[in-house]
Amino acid sequence: MVGLGAAAGMAAALGDPPADYASIPAVGLFVALMCVCIIVGHLLEENRWMNESTTALFIGLGTGAVVLFASSGKHSRVLMFSEDLFFIYLLPPIIFNAGFQVKKKQFFRNFITITLFGVVGTLISFTIISLGRFSPKFHFYLVCQFLSASLACLFTGALGLISRLDIGALELGDYLALGAIFSATDSVCTLQVLSQDETPFLYSLVFGEGVVNDATSVVLFNAIQNFDLGDINTAKLLKFIGSFLYLFSTSTILGVAAGLLSAYIIKKLYFGRHSTDREVSIMMLMAYLSYMLAELLDLSGILTVFFCGIVMSHYTWHNVTESSRVTTKHAFATLSFIAETFLFLYVGMDALDIEKWKIVGQTYSPVKSVALSSTILALVLVARAAFVFPLSLLSNLTKKTPEGKISFKQQVIVWWAGLMRGAVSIALAYNKFTRSGHTQQPSNAIMITSTISVVFFSTIVFGLLTKPLIRLLIPPRHLSREPSALSEPSSPKSFLEHLAANNPGHPGLENGISLRRPSSLRLLLTSPSRSVHHYWRKFDDGFMRPVFGGRGFVPFVPGSPTESSVPLLARNEN
Repeated sequence: MVGLGAAAGMAAALGDPPADYASIPAVGLFVALMCVCIIVGHLLEENRWMNESTTALFIGLGTGAVVLFASSGKHSRVLMFSEDLFFIYLLPPIIFNAGFQVKKKQFFRNFITITLFGVVGTLISFTIISLGRFSPKFHFYLVCQFLSASLACLFTGALGLISRLDIGALELGDYLALGAIFSATDSVCTLQVLSQDETPFLYSLVFGEGVVNDATSVVLFNAIQNFDLGDINTAKLLKFIGSFLYLFSTSTILGVAAGLLSAYIIKKLYFGRHSTDREVSIMMLMAYLSYMLAELLDLSGILTVFFCGIVMSHYTWHNVTESSRVTTKHAFATLSFIAETFLFLYVGMDALDIEKWKIVGQTYSPVKSVALSSTILALVLVARAAFVFPLSLLSNLTKKTPEGKISFKQQVIVWWAGLMRGAVSIALAYNKFTRSGHTQQPSNAIMITSTISVVFFSTIVFGLLTKPLIRLLIPPRHLSREPSALSEPSSPKSFLEHLAANNPGHPGLENGISLRRPSSLRLLLTSPSRSVHHYWRKFDDGFMRPVFGGRGFVPFVPGSPTESSVPLLARNEN
């Protein structure tokens, strides 16, 4: 006791601040609300309209109304929004888990289409939304550079609306940032309805485009913030494009390098022979380290941690013990789920923040506020349609088989999935138009309230209609089931071989694995296709896996925790 007292006295003498207990009630309330969200979401799992995202938004909205009433109309939030909290603590586990759980085969098989939607499509959307500032003649000239003349004539009327609203002193950089902010989609509601096992092709398109879109939007936003917008010329435009490509490529390379380094360390040191806790910890910490390194180097942490997750699932995950595989898989998914729930809960509470609404109400009429939000929402709808359907047509022209083509119903679902805006848009808007979560400029305040309105309306209204729309376009009886990439230790390859050997003509496979699949597999085994995937597998098996580990190259130590998993791994490789 004397020692503890002396230590406390020394700490006080050194000037350590006393513990701040003011945030404990707020954090406790958020934890309780997240528990409520999970329980209510579970009870409404089979509901035709509700999903976990809209449930969290409604609970956050109701809590905000209670807090607003209890504080006599002073505030509706119990925690102040922080871009650091979002970008440093909440976003990394969401994006990493997306890369870690992705079906790599489906993702890379559709990589060109995903890149078309996620990069080219985002740039088209960014252009249409950003050009809402300029005059119709200028719109026509610039939009024609990206779209056909007929589409440009259709869009000019809508694009001129924002400049006519006269909302205040916004500069060119603000409008370009606005384009990046509202180009960031949030497809969580759609992904919660779609199944990676039941609709792998459609899921990979929606999921892959969502991640690449977020990364592209954030890279665009950061490039705009660092770009000199005065006296724009061809040289500066090329420099901007070069900066964008540099951020994109270097961020990807850093994520791949971090994932390979973690695989090599775990393979060589083999922590599992002493403690599974160490190998789980090193995976988590190195994944987070990749994100922080990217942010430290002014790169895109989203892209870095996403590709780090893909590489870790391909190599590192197979180098750990079987118990660690189960632990990491569920730990990453749980952290991602908690972060998503927290974000939607906060967005619901922040929608009633009285401070920004008072500033807007004192400067602008309600009609102008509604007109601005409606205009932005209309631009989002038009911009989304402007690239989904044309790029789908372009993608279909490059596909030789009907299975790889995007049907019109699937195009509608992809278009719908990108209409919702979420936490990334909120975070970027706060980063651009506020300082430490506050703003006193009316023009900045109305941009924040408009962003909140668009995010809230799109998530609630479009989110509520997502389940009925998907069930209407893709009835459950038409869904096909395939094995999940990480749901079981066995691989999709071994599953297909087992199916071909035991059920070659089973009639119940019409809604499962196609009857042509076994014969195609035998054809592939007898005369392999010389595709990019074929050469990659050859390089992966010949060089990458022997160096960095992976399925079939896990180090084996007699008596170690992985001893029981070795026969299973051997079967998977046969």
